[in-house]
Amino acid sequence: MATVVLLTLTGLGLGALYFLVASGLSLIFGLMDVLNFAHGALLSVGAYGAWWGATHGFGFVPAVVFGTAVGTAAAVLLELGVIRPLYRRPRAQVLATVGVGLAVPALLSAVWGSDARPFPGPRALAGTVGLLGAEIPVNRFVLIGAAVAVLAALRLFLGRTRHGLVVRAGVEDRAMVTALGIDVRRAFTLVFAIGGAAAALAGALAGLYFGSVDPGQGSSLLIFAFVVVVMGGMGSVTGAAVASVAVGVLQQFANYYTSAGLGDLSVVVLLAVLLLVRPQGRWLSGRPA
Repeated sequence: MATVVLLTLTGLGLGALYFLVASGLSLIFGLMDVLNFAHGALLSVGAYGAWWGATHGFGFVPAVVFGTAVGTAAAVLLELGVIRPLYRRPRAQVLATVGVGLAVPALLSAVWGSDARPFPGPRALAGTVGLLGAEIPVNRFVLIGAAVAVLAALRLFLGRTRHGLVVRAGVEDRAMVTALGIDVRRAFTLVFAIGGAAAALAGALAGLYFGSVDPGQGSSLLIFAFVVVVMGGMGSVTGAAVASVAVGVLQQFANYYTSAGLGDLSVVVLLAVLLLVRPQGRWLSGRPA
């Protein structure tokens, strides 16, 4: 029983990390039709921003806020400088974001080296909590709490705020919204900033989860984020949340009860089965939200 509880909660923690990465990716693609391969680079920027703040005495929470802010600023610059001129050129868009996704880890390696850097997490989050006979790392609950907060905030933004409604209307009929005197470009920049903030927050908390940061961290997590987005339905934040839980828990159980590394394979097999059964997608969510 204790083992099942431990694997379930650690799987939820891993799933929460996947959701933080995938939520921004799903939001940007679903609302803006931009397949952002530089999303992992934003995660790496947030991770190194939080690491830099933590090593310079910011404290954990201020360091996470700083890393998230740096990643958000990087997302805005990416949208203004790279994405916006290429909205009508999707192929060039993909190539440009792939280039940024490769350039940023290389730049981080050049500045701080390619070796992993230990992340100085607070002592309060380094211990464990006893639950039903299992000792659960405290940082897993931090990740789960952050993911729940982000999910609630994104649903509120999309369904209850003026900017969220403008973005959704702009996606459906950009010409009509522009004719009403609304600057859709600003709304799209806001969406990109929110997506980048979620990725940067994931990067900051990934340092806490893994205990270190490295330039390639964003690229490895981006792979699972794409799997989650495809499983949950393009543009569905709720679907991404459900898929993240499924992927994280499946990985943990597969890695424990089989051999190390088969957890990743099990996720790929699950995705392949779902693609064969329902190739049109949206297995876990019927509508975007």
